[in-house]
Amino acid sequence: MGNTRSTGQASASEQHIRSAIAAERHELADLLDGLAAEQWEAPSLCAGWRVREVAAHMSLGFRYPLPRVLWELLKAGGRLHRMTDRCARADAAAYGTTELAGFLRQHAHHPWTPPVGGLAGALGHDVVHGLDITVALGLDRRVPQDRVRILLDHVTVKSAKFFGADLTGVRLCADDLDWSGGSGAPLHGAGQDLLLAAFGRRVPAGRLSGEHSGRFVSG
Repeated sequence: MGNTRSTGQASASEQHIRSAIAAERHELADLLDGLAAEQWEAPSLCAGWRVREVAAHMSLGFRYPLPRVLWELLKAGGRLHRMTDRCARADAAAYGTTELAGFLRQHAHHPWTPPVGGLAGALGHDVVHGLDITVALGLDRRVPQDRVRILLDHVTVKSAKFFGADLTGVRLCADDLDWSGGSGAPLHGAGQDLLLAAFGRRVPAGRLSGEHSGRFVSG
């Protein structure tokens, strides 16, 4: 985003991001292993998906070779979101919870990256989907601040728009980090809650404040 201010290292090295991805996957696998049966069936912050579908989706890039991805995309009429929804639902039904958690642990060092965003995009995929689960379940997991900072440094108005978020006229201001980015009216919150807003999620009431907070807060 324009006018970003961040202290600490200017940018994360490729190896640092790879290490962060591996650590995040291991930690999320451990968290998933500890969920009760009813928590797996609970709704997540991803509209229409339970925790089970989110967990299945998180490992799709590890399990599907490129020809399979292209075939699934073709079946979905070229619509990426439709493809990922269909695959998440099918895989959530096909695999047990131990397997879904295990996929993350087994592929902690997998080099997969999303179609856009590179390594930071891969880290964002893991972190934000992890928050889709933990925030929806009311679990107080705090994503390590170095990972949050990496992702906040990659937020742009354009990237937010891809996820359905409108950051026009908004300056994100992290209350738990010396970081802000964007231009406009301040939107305050914890760094990981700002990430949720920038990735198109509705954040629980009371976590964000500012003139435009209503854009990003659940009803």
